[in-house]
Amino acid sequence: MTPLVAVMSSPRARLFTCFLRLGAQQASPLQLHTGTGLAAKNHYEVLVLGGGSGGITMASRMKRRVGAENVAVVEPSERHFYQPIWTLVGAGAKQLSSSGRPTASVIPSGVEWIKARVVELNPDKNCIRMDNGKEISYRYLIIALGIQLDYEKIKGLPEGFAHPKIGSNYSVRTVEKTWKALQDFKEGNAIFTFPNTPIKCAGAPQKIMYLSEAHFRKTGKRSKANIIFNTSLGAIFGVKKYADALLDIIQERNLTVNYKQNLVEVRAEKQEAVFENLDKPGETQVISYEMLHVTPPMSSPDVLKTSAVADAAGWVDVDKETLQHKRYPNVFGIGDCTNLPTSKTAAAVAAQSGILDRTISLIMKNETPVKKYDGYTSCPLVTGYDRVILAEFDYNAQPLETFPFDQSKERLSMYLMKAEMMPLLYWNLMLRGYWGGPAFLRKLFHLGMR
Repeated sequence: MTPLVAVMSSPRARLFTCFLRLGAQQASPLQLHTGTGLAAKNHYEVLVLGGGSGGITMASRMKRRVGAENVAVVEPSERHFYQPIWTLVGAGAKQLSSSGRPTASVIPSGVEWIKARVVELNPDKNCIRMDNGKEISYRYLIIALGIQLDYEKIKGLPEGFAHPKIGSNYSVRTVEKTWKALQDFKEGNAIFTFPNTPIKCAGAPQKIMYLSEAHFRKTGKRSKANIIFNTSLGAIFGVKKYADALLDIIQERNLTVNYKQNLVEVRAEKQEAVFENLDKPGETQVISYEMLHVTPPMSSPDVLKTSAVADAAGWVDVDKETLQHKRYPNVFGIGDCTNLPTSKTAAAVAAQSGILDRTISLIMKNETPVKKYDGYTSCPLVTGYDRVILAEFDYNAQPLETFPFDQSKERLSMYLMKAEMMPLLYWNLMLRGYWGGPAFLRKLFHLGMR
């Protein structure tokens, strides 16, 4: 019996099963929306910027607070993606089609979908302007604009993706190219990169390395592959417990890790990658590749960089415990676009959504927010096609584990949770505002334990 099966068949876990069923019953079927470029109204009680995981989740929660007719979501994209599964898409373990649904299907019923792009925020006047020229005012603003992929900051990209042997799991347009490059690999260097900027899902750049190594072993190509992880960071992972476990795997599987190496150019026609040594600025090294996985530099969306809601680095400037803006009390932020000092993951968004829901509800009553976000985030470190190390930690980079066993060990049960259970949780509970992270499960599973 796997650890997860043992846990889930315990009396404690039966409560969790009931919770899932309750969530499914409470969450009524979503109705398809027809997005409009012109808002039905000029003013909303709650205006949500962004239709990603944070935006949709908060729209669902705010619908229950103030009524659907008083909430609007500004989002230009026709498709909504569950991006954590792209790690497995790039490794051929999942189909890209399984990761996306029409945006119309995830907007909460009755909530207005404004199909437009935000081009200006004016928090002093409580309004925003969209690319169709229309302005909308609000009483409360939730900013959930995500993070921007800056492939163009690497010389030779994004045009280099027109060539074979190169892919990136971070974009819907390039994730399938990763799988193609992996399948076409014959012999030589397989290079995986980590940029010199904050990124979403900081474990993903190395997850695809472990999966690629497993694929090479399965297809008899491992002896011909020199696997290289070039990272701009000075450590393999930010939490020592999990870093130690990963370093053991790296040594056992004969993987090469080079620290403080930043990808600055891709010469796709020559199959060459150029890296700068961050310890010796200006010093570069050219490495030929047979396969290259690029994790792009990232930044806050351009519209935020020049906005009054941003800090000096361009991120939404929020209180790290309440998610309320530090200068505008009716403005809030969630997810990747904020300056919260924790990893940018879907698990973090889930935990933040519960805190932010409570924060806004109290502010609406002219009360002081009391529930505090501890920085919880999670990174399922996929180390093979049937193994995951489930990293969970807080603001202090200390483990904050849900299950009553050592999560730094590779486990099949954690892989099944990553590949099968988490997507179901995302689509059926989180986006509908019924999942605020596993804190209650942590207390349940650790009852009576030190």
